[in-house]
Formats: sequence, C-alpha cells, structure tokens
Amino acid sequence: MTNQVLIARWLTVFPELAELEAETKDTLFDVTQFQRLRRGDVAYYQGQLCRNYLMCIEGQTRVFKTSETGREIMLYQVGAGETCVLTTSCLMAGNPFPAESTVQADLLLAAIPADMFHRLMSASPKFRNYVLSNYGDLLSSLIMLVDEVAFASLDLRLARRLLAEAEDASVISKTHQQLALDLGSVREVISRYISEWERMGWVRSSRGSIEVLNRSALAAYGAGDSASHGATLQSGSQA
Repeated sequence: MTNQVLIARWLTVFPELAELEAETKDTLFDVTQFQRLRRGDVAYYQGQLCRNYLMCIEGQTRVFKTSETGREIMLYQVGAGETCVLTTSCLMAGNPFPAESTVQADLLLAAIPADMFHRLMSASPKFRNYVLSNYGDLLSSLIMLVDEVAFASLDLRLARRLLAEAEDASVISKTHQQLALDLGSVREVISRYISEWERMGWVRSSRGSIEVLNRSALAAYGAGDSASHGATLQSGSQA
C-alpha cells in the first residue's frame, strides 16, 4: 500500500488534519511513518520512552497497569480515530510510558516522530490546538475511570463494561478471565455476577463470549438502580 493511500486513509479517520496550515500538512506527510502491529504485539512496555505521537487509523490497543502481585487493571482502550493520552503526556513531559499497551485488533498507526511533534507544537497553532484539545478530552475520560474505580462497586463497573464492550452487536468476545483483568478483579467474582445475571435473563454466557439479552436492565443496574440491585440480590440468595 503506497504512502498516498495511507495518507488518504489517515485523513479520513482524522478529518481535523485537513484544517491544518498547508505547510504543516506538507511537513506531516513527509515525516510521518505508518506502522502495523498484529494482535498480541506489545505497542509499549512500561518504562519505554515515547518516540512518536501515535494516531490510530485502524485496530485497537489495550492500555493497562500491573500491580506488584501481578493483578492487572485496564486503564482504557485506543481505537480508530483516537490517540493515546499517556503517549501524549509522556511526549510533553519527557517521561517514560507508565503502563503497558498491547494490541487487541490488528493495528495501523500514523507515527509522528517526537522531534517533529515538538517542532510543530511550537510552530503550528492549529496543530497545537488539536493536540491539546484532544489531550484534554482524553484526560477527562481517564479521570472518569479513576472516579469509577474509586467510588463504584465492582458489579456496577462490570455491568457498564459489558454494555460498553457489546456495542451494536450485543456480543462481547471476551472470557470471564479477560473481563476480570480489565476490571482488576478475579475470574471467580466476575463469573458469580454473570451467572446471576444469566439466571435473570439479562445475559447469555458461552465459551469465550457473552451476549447481552436485556440491555435496559443491565443499564439500569449499572446506573445504580436500587430495584435492579434488589432483584439481583434476591436471585443470588435463592441460588
């Protein structure tokens, strides 16, 4: 695939780039490299220096932290049309990457070298505004995650995660263990909640996937609806 085709795809996914100054666009098109990573590859190791400003054209990565005991918790995912808040933070502060990022779906990235990123941040007001605006939005999402982990119970977080993962297809292609890693929990606890919701007809669990059958009930539960919680507790006590 030629660079011109890749650039066209990049502009389609990130239409904001079309608003940049002509000189800035020419510079970006000259220096940007396109990288492909396969599912399971490590995009960033913890402690690795960030050498590029990365823009995801297709695919998805999972950014997570691992505790000293080996327990993981997912911080966020980066999909098509998105950038990585920690990568941007590391580039601006000159710090190493504080987490780990692995590829969940085959990835195509536009990689702007760090030296050019800093040069354009100084020279191009439109590029700087785009980066800072995008960074602010991503940082707000990260703060919301911190609030959720700190203040929301695991069952509420699981209900919200199932709805977020299911999207339009209503099917989550993850095991109970993978969901446990995302939420910083253990498989047995996740399986207990899913089993309760399966008995109530909200979800259907099979090997390697979970189907959401009653989105409204799960959404009410995730929102903290007391009636939904009472029904789940009653179901659990009768099991």
